[in-house]
Amino acid sequence: MATSENVMSEVLSPTVQLISDQSPHGLTILTTAVFIVGEIAGSGVLALPKAVNDAGWIGFVIIFGCCILSSFTGSLLGKTWSFVLERYPEHRGHVRYPYPLIGQIAYGKPGRILVSFCINFTLFGACVVYLLLAAENVQGLISNFHKDISFCYWLLIIAACLAPLTFLGTPKDFWPVAVGAMTATALACVVLFANMIYDIPKHPDPPHPSPTFLSFFMAFGTICFAFGGHPAFPTFQMDMKEPKKFGKAALLGYLVVLGMYLPVSLGGYFVYGDAVKTNVLNGVSGGGMLITVQLLITIHLVCGFIIIVNPVSQEVEELLKIPKEFNWKRMVTRTLMVTCILFVAETIPHFGAILALVGGSTNTILAYICPPFFYMKMCRMKPDPEQNQDWETVELPLHMKVWNYEIIVVGIVAGIAASYSAIASMADPNTFTVPCYVNITAASARG
Repeated sequence: MATSENVMSEVLSPTVQLISDQSPHGLTILTTAVFIVGEIAGSGVLALPKAVNDAGWIGFVIIFGCCILSSFTGSLLGKTWSFVLERYPEHRGHVRYPYPLIGQIAYGKPGRILVSFCINFTLFGACVVYLLLAAENVQGLISNFHKDISFCYWLLIIAACLAPLTFLGTPKDFWPVAVGAMTATALACVVLFANMIYDIPKHPDPPHPSPTFLSFFMAFGTICFAFGGHPAFPTFQMDMKEPKKFGKAALLGYLVVLGMYLPVSLGGYFVYGDAVKTNVLNGVSGGGMLITVQLLITIHLVCGFIIIVNPVSQEVEELLKIPKEFNWKRMVTRTLMVTCILFVAETIPHFGAILALVGGSTNTILAYICPPFFYMKMCRMKPDPEQNQDWETVELPLHMKVWNYEIIVVGIVAGIAASYSAIASMADPNTFTVPCYVNITAASARG
């Protein structure tokens, strides 16, 4: 039996050449990494300090662990998609939604349904979080100039501005958006960290609470969300010049994300302690630095929203059989998508609970459970001679099998606990948030 490395080399080389020839203007390793950073970083910068404080010092261990595991499973997902390209020539063109296709090839229709549901739930929830954070940041920005406009109204305004920007086609059509998202977040992290250093004298010996079961696993869900990005990875890989090199892009992207997250998390934990807010910006000192960070993070959230809503929109258009070329049906479909996101945001105007629920449930499935399962299944799949299939199976070393199963078990246990914690928090009367439209209706009645 051939080794996995030899088989991968023999199997992927003709595929890489074919795809490269078909996509001479596709994404490079660097631009793919930029897309990964642009999709992932942003909400994590704002939420991780609170998550680390809730989890205790071990939160930093979880950050490193999630970064390493996410990079590894992202690479596995890339290898699995490369198997698909080599073994199934009919999928070498543009595929609107490649991750569900991987699930279908590995485990049939149930695999596709599971992946599709998880992706739609994850990305939809992420869009809600991005919209809520953008509205909160804009409200904070405007309040600096003594203009008091309700957060709920800002949700409406920002959603109306974002809808036309979602009409763009696939990632290679809007790479400048990814560059803008990454650049804005990188600059925001630098300024935010400087602001935290400035605040050190104001918070001498900050206290740190003892983690509880609920707070610890809520924090875990938040950290998982902060490193989630797998739903869009095959979409990015499909637009690459050399899809085989996606693993390098994933590693580079996650290293950049870790470099952004760590300073802000350290600052939030050691400078503010128990005083840190769910959105860290709500607890730092006001002034020019805070305004700069709010503006930069808002730019990222707008750019990130455009990136993460794209895969969901593409699958909906595939189900409705809407042509891939730009047309009025795409405009209507994506406008309705933004409208649905807006409705959920107005209904649950509390991003922390949504972030933890999505991070602990479907995001965990997509990032830590499905990639190892799908990769191992594709390695041992045998060709069907009746369909003129011809490839060699890949024999994985024992330690790789053990490592993959360990990731799956950890993902299942931690995901269940994090999801339970998030739901319990949302149902807690002390943390329940009244929907925006209830507040607006009540205010109108009083008026």
